[in-house]
Amino acid sequence: MKKIFYFIIVSAFFIQCGKTPKNDSEDPIQIKDTSNSKNLNVSVLIDLSDRIDPEKNPNPTMEYFQRDTEYIKAIEKGFLDHIKSKKVIQLNDQMQVFFNPEPSDPKMNQLTKELKVSFDKNTTKENIKLVENKYSSLPMQIYESAIKDKKYVGSDIWDFFKNKAKDYCIKDDHRNVLFILTDGYIYHKDSKFSEGQKTSYLTPELVKSLKLNSSEFKNKIQEKGLGFIKANDDLDNLEVIVLGINPAKGNPFEADVIKEYWENWFKEMKIKNYQIKSADLPSNLEPIILKAISGK
Repeated sequence: MKKIFYFIIVSAFFIQCGKTPKNDSEDPIQIKDTSNSKNLNVSVLIDLSDRIDPEKNPNPTMEYFQRDTEYIKAIEKGFLDHIKSKKVIQLNDQMQVFFNPEPSDPKMNQLTKELKVSFDKNTTKENIKLVENKYSSLPMQIYESAIKDKKYVGSDIWDFFKNKAKDYCIKDDHRNVLFILTDGYIYHKDSKFSEGQKTSYLTPELVKSLKLNSSEFKNKIQEKGLGFIKANDDLDNLEVIVLGINPAKGNPFEADVIKEYWENWFKEMKIKNYQIKSADLPSNLEPIILKAISGK
């Protein structure tokens, strides 16, 4: 009996020892997907309508075009912080600036070319410094040119979402973030139309005519089916941050109406991640901008 027991124990020992050792390399490696390791595609759409005109829309604290340029610097800072947090071999990131429609000044085209920057495994510290220099001066040149020209082309943001956002602002295998610098109103003579109670534009005059000037504005919007006409339905891979909402005076609910229009529009276009912020001093909005870019 003892011999049988001894044989069982010895056999079990050799069977266990004879097992092929497990090779850890055979297991799939799980790589945690963090915002620092993800490729970033940042776009900035600038509304160059007369909202930036310091004569028509003055602000003694800080002019709106100056706020815009500081917002852009904060966006560039957040983008470069992301770049610096990655290993060079991981870099596959880009940032660009758009207008819609394009201004008449041909110099603008050259400025936007210079502001379109990309980083890959060949990026050097000099490349990063060059981007910092460009974004510290070129955006101001854009606004100064538009103000000097005084041919404000309006803001055809509706058309941008319909015909350009998907092609220009969305890249596969990237976090796609679009910043829109605007007062929240949308208007361009070439894209002004309506479908039922919905429109491709929003102006102070329209808000006034719809009598959206009481706390019941949300109910009126829902009951009457008011809002922007859906411009796209395939933008679920785009994050949008709207900066600079600046309602016309006289209606205490004007800002809320503007935000309601935008929010409903984004939801219809399947944009899940969005923020809509009122015009504020850059020092107050910079933390929000940096957090939006970091994805934290």
